[in-house]
Amino acid sequence: MADVFYPGLTTHPGHEIAQQQMTGFGGIMSFALDGGYDHVKKLLTTLKLVHLAASLGSVSTLAGPPRTTSHVELTEAQRKLLGIPESLIRYSVGIENVDDLLQDLEEALKSL
Repeated sequence: MADVFYPGLTTHPGHEIAQQQMTGFGGIMSFALDGGYDHVKKLLTTLKLVHLAASLGSVSTLAGPPRTTSHVELTEAQRKLLGIPESLIRYSVGIENVDDLLQDLEEALKSL
C-alpha cells in the first residue's frame, strides 16, 4: 500500500483539527496502492464483502476508485493536479462485522 488517508491516524495532516472537531473519526477512508490502476482493478474484483459503488447512501460497505466514480469527468492530469492518485480507492465502512471486513481486505491486498 502506498498511502492511507484517514483523519483518525496521527500521521494524517488534518488529525489534530479532526480530533478537536469530531467525537469520532468516521467510517470513510481512502488508500492508494502501489502498482497503479491495474492493482486497483484486481483488488476491487477480489473483495467479497464490499459493494463497488460511489454512493454514500448505503448501510453496506462500499469501495470505488475516484478515477471511475466521483472524479470520472476529470482528466488524469486534472486528478493529478488535485492530488488524487490513479491508484486511490475510497472505502466506506458499513454495518458488516469489522473482523470480516478486515479479513476480506487483507486477503484482497495479499492477492496483489
